[in-house]
Amino acid sequence: MKIEKISSRVLLACVIVIVVCFAAFLTIGFDNPVGKTNQPILTDVIMWLMYLLTAVTAALTVWSVVRSAQSSKGNDPVATTGVPGGKITMFTVGLVVVSVIIGWICGIGETDFTTRSGDVTTAGMVTLTDVFMVSMGVLLLAAAIAVVVCMSGIATKSASK
Repeated sequence: MKIEKISSRVLLACVIVIVVCFAAFLTIGFDNPVGKTNQPILTDVIMWLMYLLTAVTAALTVWSVVRSAQSSKGNDPVATTGVPGGKITMFTVGLVVVSVIIGWICGIGETDFTTRSGDVTTAGMVTLTDVFMVSMGVLLLAAAIAVVVCMSGIATKSASK
């Protein structure tokens, strides 16, 4: 089976699992008032799904880096595949740095946050949370755009010369 078919099927399976988990989260016991707050029953399912996806992504990233380093020993990957890996890596690192800077700018001036129960979160931790939330949003948008561009074939270029 070609790698593209495997990749497509794995992506489809991941999307189905994620959609099913979120649909269950929103439909099964979502309105579960406990005191003055709402505590959805399947919150743990969403949390474990995110942990699992993060762990699998990290493991696959490490595997991919090792495999890529082994397969391109002594070869110029750009000449072999037509993919400028160095440029992609630099763009990705730059995008992460820019997204963190945008998040930090958006979080400037936060004040201490006090919950209904009286717990206080310092302004620095609120700012840090804002940094990561905004950064995730920027990176999610970039990933969605990258998927659309790749799936549409706009940036497709032949590796053979």
